[in-house]
Amino acid sequence: MKEWISGRNPVFEALRARRRQVFRLLVAEGAQEKGRLAEILQLCAAYRVPVERAARSRLEALSTGSQGVALEAGDYPYCNLPDILDLAIERGEDPFVLILDTLQDPQNLGTLLRTAEAVGVHGVLLPFRRTATITPAVVHASSGASEHLLIAQVNLAQAITTLKEANLWVLGLDQSPEAVEISQVRLAGPLALVVGNEGEGMRPLVRSSCDRLVSLPMRGQVDSLNAAVAGSVALYQTWQARRSLHQN
Repeated sequence: MKEWISGRNPVFEALRARRRQVFRLLVAEGAQEKGRLAEILQLCAAYRVPVERAARSRLEALSTGSQGVALEAGDYPYCNLPDILDLAIERGEDPFVLILDTLQDPQNLGTLLRTAEAVGVHGVLLPFRRTATITPAVVHASSGASEHLLIAQVNLAQAITTLKEANLWVLGLDQSPEAVEISQVRLAGPLALVVGNEGEGMRPLVRSSCDRLVSLPMRGQVDSLNAAVAGSVALYQTWQARRSLHQN
């Protein structure tokens, strides 16, 4: 299967990551070859990717917000859970895994993937069903960060068991009364963070599989954040704790 990745940053990152098969690049007629577009064209020349000029209307028909560029590429290359754990070993780091339980909005998924890549998550787990997957819309929403991440589709309950056997502590982000503030738990060391569905949170089996439920403290009039914002805050707080440990 082939798909079109559009937008200058997503296209640039897809080319730079070199994890997909790429077939050709479409560039809008009259587009100035400078900045990010110049870098894209340099990569295409280096990797011998054919470049074609096309009407801007054709590019916009392929995807809104194309920014005058679209890359025809193969499917997203999913990995396996062991690949994620192996990456942590390769980097000499404690595993840091993000688990997304039936997240359905592509924008939310893209936002969380962008944050995950920024804070050094070793990999992301998605369920097999009822979830947004790595579509061109998600690549665009992640600004291309998805292209540098290891992402696996798994049975989440079974994967959590495997992670626990590998000595990871599994924290579920939740706003229930039994959840403790995330600042009150140890965030350094081998860790997996679970973020649930936008409306219903984690499914019961996934929720019960967590070692601890954690929440974000809030003081405003609105008592909840959406999944992407809450997950991003929790990821950054976890990263800061891990970073502080290594600096001491």
